[in-house]
Amino acid sequence: MPSNIGSWPVPEPAVAAGEDPRSYARLMSAVYDATMAGNRAPARPRDVIGDSWRRMLARGIDPDVQTAPVVETGALEMLRRSSGLIEVLDEIAHGLESLVAEGENILVVADAKGRVLWRSGSPAVLANADRLGFVEGANWGEGVVGTNAIGTALVSQRAVQVFSAEHFLRSHHPWTCAGAPIRDPRTGQVIGVVDVSGPAPTVHPTTIALVDAVARLAESQLRQEHDRTLNRLRAFAAPILARMGSPALAVDTDGWVAAVDAMPLHNRILLPEQLEPGRVRLATLGMCAVEPLPGGWLLRPAIGDDTGSPDQPSRVTLDLANPDAPSLRMTGEFGVWRQDLSLRHAEILVALALSPCGRSAPQLAEDLYGDRSKVVTVRAEMSRLRKQFAGLLAAQPYRFAGSVDLDVRYPENRRTLLPPSTAPVIRTLREDG
Repeated sequence: MPSNIGSWPVPEPAVAAGEDPRSYARLMSAVYDATMAGNRAPARPRDVIGDSWRRMLARGIDPDVQTAPVVETGALEMLRRSSGLIEVLDEIAHGLESLVAEGENILVVADAKGRVLWRSGSPAVLANADRLGFVEGANWGEGVVGTNAIGTALVSQRAVQVFSAEHFLRSHHPWTCAGAPIRDPRTGQVIGVVDVSGPAPTVHPTTIALVDAVARLAESQLRQEHDRTLNRLRAFAAPILARMGSPALAVDTDGWVAAVDAMPLHNRILLPEQLEPGRVRLATLGMCAVEPLPGGWLLRPAIGDDTGSPDQPSRVTLDLANPDAPSLRMTGEFGVWRQDLSLRHAEILVALALSPCGRSAPQLAEDLYGDRSKVVTVRAEMSRLRKQFAGLLAAQPYRFAGSVDLDVRYPENRRTLLPPSTAPVIRTLREDG
């Protein structure tokens, strides 16, 4: 996995240590007014600010018009769950607690497009932020609200502090903000920004360094969590590889290699975006036989067999016979594996097993909760389930993949089906049994 610690530029504070913030603010105000009027400025802004201003002027953004479109509440929850940042929220909040505790600053976490996912701070500073449209769900990308620590950090791919008149929108001049991007260590791609904002007089040269350090700690935590995920997959796959006696490897859903046997070592295999069990040509390995594993895939190069003919469908047993221990059993060319299921995932798989043509998110919400409006919760659960059992389920609508030969084992007495469940789909099966 790539290591990104130390690969970022050293963060540059807006106001250097020992410099008078009030004098700098007055100078930047004069520079801003001259630049926006197309006149000769008394000084040049910092490069990161000047570059951003030029982008804004080229876009034709009006510095006197304030706008920050807000996504709907349901969409916001989906953005949060898909951001990859939930796992590091506690780390971020703890690392920046000292900056927020005094009540003058607001802590914000935004996604890779600059949309505010979470924010925290005192009621007073949150009320001030509300007046700027700096609210959860608002888009603070540079192309929307001009030069600011969130949007400019995303564009420049570096930690940025923006002070007073360095903001492109005049309405933001009473503020200072410091933001640092967070990369996903699995892909190297920026997945979000951590930002601390507050009244301009709170500017301090150490703020940006602290925000940047917390972003790097968040990346480290993401890396550690991915290592744990790979270790779990490795422990599961190693016995299967040992039994096969032929070249093979196990990879997670992003293609990172967890275990390998009788093959050259690879760190990562480039996988198609929509991978399913069967025979698939991979850029790195050529034609491969592919089978799902919990949390990843088992890949075997099809040496001497480049026909591309599909394998027999994987046989999957949804075992509900033991009321207290629902499980999933997969039988494939390479062997058999079994994985315990949570109650919610068992309920979902039952609902899909009853509907071979698939279920929409509202239909599944009705099956599970008796409430078709709970589509956000359903989509989040389906995202986790599809990641845990790669290739098992398809989407739009949600259904078992065509490569899966499904068998469901119910308890002899249907009234004992998943006893803790209150899902309407399960209650109906009990009554019909």
